[in-house]
Amino acid sequence: MNPIFDWIFAQYEGTPVHLVVLEIIGVVFGFLSVWFSKKENILVFPTGIISTAIFVYILLVFGLLGDMLINAYYFSMSVYGWYIWTRKVDDTHFIPITRTTDSEKKWSVLLFAITVVFVCMIYLYFDKFNNWTAYVDTLTTAIFFVGMWLMAKKKLENWVYWIIGDVISVPLYWYKGLIFTSLQYFLFTIIAVYGYLAWKKSLNKSPQTLLK
Repeated sequence: MNPIFDWIFAQYEGTPVHLVVLEIIGVVFGFLSVWFSKKENILVFPTGIISTAIFVYILLVFGLLGDMLINAYYFSMSVYGWYIWTRKVDDTHFIPITRTTDSEKKWSVLLFAITVVFVCMIYLYFDKFNNWTAYVDTLTTAIFFVGMWLMAKKKLENWVYWIIGDVISVPLYWYKGLIFTSLQYFLFTIIAVYGYLAWKKSLNKSPQTLLK
């Protein structure tokens, strides 16, 4: 086998096969979700729901509480976003992509702060602040919480949060030994950049279809 693949699968030594298979499935659906988001396609939400449900289980097994909370939150926000995106501004057009308002920017800062405090409390309660990754995990959790909320509301700036969080997550997951997930976040970073550019072109334009 190729030395690269040998090295990758060596990182999973001792990990149950079903967890490896589930991680790969979760990565595929996660990738599809981000891709559909870039295209402003409503399938972003069902594919995201499948991916996040899988990762809630995997991360619970690995004891990565902050990451698990991210995915549980993604799951609920995907349901909320599914509803928001399918609302119509008239008989033939759905809600458009818009920029965040001053009020939403304030709520973003508040959500970030609340998330940091909440995740810190969870880590302290379970005595999980025993590695530097826990502190980075707290930061990325807050970043992604805000990003997901803004995406559900169809705000252009959601991509800025995804890009920052994805860049941090690539080396973080690699260090944790979740190689496929690290590669997923690398691809997410690239897609997020293109997603921002694509959404910027569609700014304030009400689409007639959400399947494209």
